[in-house]
This record gives sequence, structure tokens and C-alpha cells, in this order.
Amino acid sequence: MKNEIGIIKAIFRYPVKSMAGMEISNSKMGFHGLEGDRRFAFRRVENKSGFPFLTASKLPEMILFKPFSKKENDQSLIPGHVCTPEGKVLELQSNELSEDISQRYGSEVQLMHFDRGIFDEASISLISNQTILKIEKDSGRPLDIRRFRHNILIETKSGNSFEEDNWVGRTIYFGEESNAPAVSLTLRDKRCVMVNLDPETSESDANVMKSIVRLNENNAGVYGTVIKTGNIFAGQKIYFSD
Repeated sequence: MKNEIGIIKAIFRYPVKSMAGMEISNSKMGFHGLEGDRRFAFRRVENKSGFPFLTASKLPEMILFKPFSKKENDQSLIPGHVCTPEGKVLELQSNELSEDISQRYGSEVQLMHFDRGIFDEASISLISNQTILKIEKDSGRPLDIRRFRHNILIETKSGNSFEEDNWVGRTIYFGEESNAPAVSLTLRDKRCVMVNLDPETSESDANVMKSIVRLNENNAGVYGTVIKTGNIFAGQKIYFSD
């Protein structure tokens, strides 16, 4: 028997790490996360650390670049083009785009393509709508949900904020079927300055992260590892198993 905890309210895929995400109605969830999620990233060529990838914490304008496909009804998981903050359309895998970002950053970057994605902690991130609303109220300003850069937004039955913290160590199932896809929740999502960035303007407001620190020790949402693959969709019910 399974206990319903809520439904999927929205799903997001981020083809290029730190660039704008894409809201999608459904997705296949594999062992390496959602199909097409964070399969590209820009590497800082001169950076020799264990994490050389350029993120919006270093270049806030990154979140204003929007990957997309020019082909109508294109089902490809690899976007062919990117719209720059100024509205210029460039091919994703072009030297022109790499040069544009290199110039903004002030140092050479190189686009890399990963078969299995490039993630900060784990391949799936979740947050509840109630948690975002609590942070919004505390920060005293309306918050675009895209600030949190989650894969799955959940509407919980309980209505409690930060309820996700209590899910760590448990497994959630998407649907009641015996072969329902499942995610093992492994740790809380400790936030960085990216939540301060407005996804429409890239302007920073430190009050957002300050609210998360004040409310929940700088944690908002959870990370998970896929342990059973399958399809997920907006409106799908989510369960714990007894």
C-alpha cells in the first residue's frame, strides 16, 4: 500500500548548466536524471579545480541565455540554438556563442557535452510549492519559482513548508503502478547565491537567501537519486510506500 503525499505541479529541464530552464509537461526519468537535463556546460579553460564549470554564481547573465529548438514540434533533447540576453540567436555548439560568453566572463570558456549530465550534488532536485511560498512571505517580495532551479515542483497534501526535509532517507514513487519510477531522497538542498538572481533580469536580491538561512538553515528542497526509471508528468500523484 502506498500513501499519497502530493502531486507534481511542474517539471523543469535545464539543457545547459546555469542557463535558463524549460518547463515541460512530461519526461522520461533515467538513472542519470531527466532526459536532456544539464547535458551541456561551459568549462572555464584556465580553471584547474575539480569543478571548472561556469555558473551564474560567477556570471549572473548566464541565466538570461535561453536554449531552444528552431524546428517546430522538435522532440530532440538537444536544443540547437540559444537566444542571448540581447535577443541574438546563436547556434549552441558554435564558436560564436563560446566567444560571446568568454567575453562576458573575461576568460576563455569551452562548451562540453556530457552523456550523463553534470550535477552539483545529485541528478534530481525537488522542492514543494509550500516551501517557496513560505520563503516568499518571509522575504517580503514575490518570487518566481524558477529561482530555485528544481527539476520537480511538488504540491503537497499537508500544505506544510519545508516538509521535504523529513523525506530524506525515504523513497518516493511517481504513480501507484508496480513499475512506478522511484527516487531515493538523499540530502537537503543547501542553497547558494543563485536563488538571489531574478530569472528575468539576473538582478540579485540577498534577502532571498537570507530568508532561507533564517527559516531553515539555508536549506530549501531536497536532492535524490533515481532507483527505478520511468515516465513522469505534471499532475501525477506521488507516494511513499509502506
